[in-house]
Amino acid sequence: MSSAKNQAELIKDISGVNPLKCMKCGKCSASCPSYNEMDIKPHQFVSYVQNEDIESLVNSKSLWKCLSCFACVERCPRDVKPGKLIDAARQLVVRQKDQSYLTPEEIPELLDPELPQQLLVSAFRRYRR
Repeated sequence: MSSAKNQAELIKDISGVNPLKCMKCGKCSASCPSYNEMDIKPHQFVSYVQNEDIESLVNSKSLWKCLSCFACVERCPRDVKPGKLIDAARQLVVRQKDQSYLTPEEIPELLDPELPQQLLVSAFRRYRR
């Protein structure tokens, strides 16, 4: 496992987010539909990345309670995008577990004609990096 500093930098790189822009207004958490289920709230998640406490993040239930609805991204007045940080931390966990991703050749076999196209677009957006 790489150091917490390297993990924090990786989360920033994957997400494309600068957590230092956060002014701790809490609008992201106030708009979160999963707020009551989370042990680390979206605005706190940003602070954990700033402070390089990545181990606490990857062990929190908040990492998997986030719905990726991006309400927090829309509400943030400073364009910090906590939801993207959460998605990036999820990717970090998946990569550390050395789980394989599907190859492009495998995808057409798995597609169901009833599958919503929005699901595919969302998956491509999330796992493009």
